[in-house]
Amino acid sequence: MRYRELGRTGMLVSEIGLGCEGFVGAENDLARELFTAALDAGVNCMDLYTPDPAANRFVGEMIKDRRERFYIQAHLCTQWRNEQYEVTRKLPEVKAAFEARLDQLGTDYADVGMIHYVDSMDTWREIVDGGVADYARELKAAGRIHAVGLSSHNPIVAQAAVESGLVDVLMFSVNPCYDLQPGGEDCEDLWADESYEKELLNFDPDRVKLYETCQRLGVGITVMKAFGGGDLLTADSPAGVALTPAQCLHYALTRPAVASVMAGARSMDDLKRSLAYEDASEEERDYAAVFATFPKISWKGHCMYCGHCAPCPVGIDVASVTKFLNLARAQGAVPETVREHYKALRAHASDCVGCGACEKRCPFAVPVRENMEAAKAVFGF
Repeated sequence: MRYRELGRTGMLVSEIGLGCEGFVGAENDLARELFTAALDAGVNCMDLYTPDPAANRFVGEMIKDRRERFYIQAHLCTQWRNEQYEVTRKLPEVKAAFEARLDQLGTDYADVGMIHYVDSMDTWREIVDGGVADYARELKAAGRIHAVGLSSHNPIVAQAAVESGLVDVLMFSVNPCYDLQPGGEDCEDLWADESYEKELLNFDPDRVKLYETCQRLGVGITVMKAFGGGDLLTADSPAGVALTPAQCLHYALTRPAVASVMAGARSMDDLKRSLAYEDASEEERDYAAVFATFPKISWKGHCMYCGHCAPCPVGIDVASVTKFLNLARAQGAVPETVREHYKALRAHASDCVGCGACEKRCPFAVPVRENMEAAKAVFGF
């Protein structure tokens, strides 16, 4: 298992994490088998959106001997009422539900206090003005949570939250189909058939901006819906082509600021397919070739950081140079951290000899030589 820094939090998380779907309403034996297999594989993080007391107690039992080495995203603004999950923004209910959750988990802190499901600007304003944001800050100051998180499907709302300075961790839906869709308040539009009836060209610019802002500000991204709820793995995929779990995971894990994918697993087969990513070959992970065949979907001219441009005859890491260039463009300046990361590269844009070999290999017709000239002008070498 490989581990990544979760933004500025100081946490080192496994790049494959656990979603909690398999632990809600699952038979106890299956849940125990799933969790044990994940732990044995080196998984050390989990998203726990559900306020289901039974699920929380189960997770607490499973991690009690490794609590300080296992990172939990425990959601704020969800409560258990009438034997079912319910969203609430009422501060007394938010507080009572969080305290109940810690009690059920058998712990006195959550690693990430994840403000749940903020998909509209009205909801974001309610979080800020209604006391939830202040409560999250208080919990962090008291050590009851170690980082403030927020989950969203809307890049416009997520951008506002990230730029506010409140959020250390963003949980966001990341996959190659959703990334083409504009931000909206109804997340169901992301997987609605009619959303894919027209031709889709390139990334939604708000999503590009969000990922690069998170990278720049040190906000770690944990990914939900990397498989589109399983839709991307079937022939009925919105892409028109079935993808593999390894391709979906690699796509998500090559986006800026992404630290971990919270992979849902309702069976051992589901879990094994996600964990197999760690041992997958470059060919098995490669998403670029199949992306280039998607009907009605095109990423022409947009660098996907897929690495097909390599090897460069003078050793330039073209994908990294392009990523740092995009970060600088998003900022409108060159942040010191971006400059230092660029400087540390073995070869730079100024080393480009203009041979064009990279462009011939690129499945997305990216003007690499133009980008190298632009990077040389931005960074000065």
